[in-house]
Amino acid sequence: MSTPRVQLAEIDPVWSRIRQEGEAAVVGEPLLGGLVHSSVLHHPTFERALAYRIAMKLTSPEMSGQIFREIVDEALEEEPGIAQAARADIVAIHDRDPACHTFLQPMLYFKGFQAVQSYRVAHHLWTHGRRDMAYFFQTRVSEVFGVDIHPAARIGKGIMIDHAHSIVIGETAVVGDNVSMLHSVTLGGTGKTDGDRHPKIGDGVLIGAGAHVLGNIKVGHCSRIAAGSVVLHDVPPCKTVAGVPAKIVGEAGCANPAISMDQRLPGG
Repeated sequence: MSTPRVQLAEIDPVWSRIRQEGEAAVVGEPLLGGLVHSSVLHHPTFERALAYRIAMKLTSPEMSGQIFREIVDEALEEEPGIAQAARADIVAIHDRDPACHTFLQPMLYFKGFQAVQSYRVAHHLWTHGRRDMAYFFQTRVSEVFGVDIHPAARIGKGIMIDHAHSIVIGETAVVGDNVSMLHSVTLGGTGKTDGDRHPKIGDGVLIGAGAHVLGNIKVGHCSRIAAGSVVLHDVPPCKTVAGVPAKIVGEAGCANPAISMDQRLPGG
């Protein structure tokens, strides 16, 4: 006697919540019904909705939204980790940003989230040899969002970029998981030297507004960089640095600075 096979539907709590919040948004603000339906409710999966949203934001007279969407759809199919990282980013933004009240908000309105997801597609294109297309994505992200991330940079998951204005991340930069940064952050080089020349940011790091981290240096996990600092040397794990040039001013103050988002200096 054969045993019946039970097939369980894949559970996607992030997508389920986004859809529920989308339905509530249409009831609360009917004039946004077209946006919410086209961007969320019309799509069967998170991946399809994400591809549509990226395409609509990046579309231009030089390349139609339909072509963008086909490129993004292909990237998400070939590399499922892109959408998984996007889900982690949404949860991170909701958990850390007091101005974010729903999972729907990053998807529709937050340019930090949208810019990072567009970068993830550009990085996929870069690693698969489509470098001209990756550069085109980078250009459109810079034009649309004011965020300039080189497609060769490596960025982890659970990323929150708050406000996301004037962010610059260079070609050989590496950003770990669960990192938070505010506007006007630069992860750059120190000159025109080629090769590995950009910072390596550990997991759980908090980078304050207007901070500049320059050169092939390491910022240890769960450290804090104060707003307006210029970091030119390695930062040990679990420390707070501040100043121009930045110096160690104390411990990080907590186990996970990027999650707590406490930007006060020791003794402040």
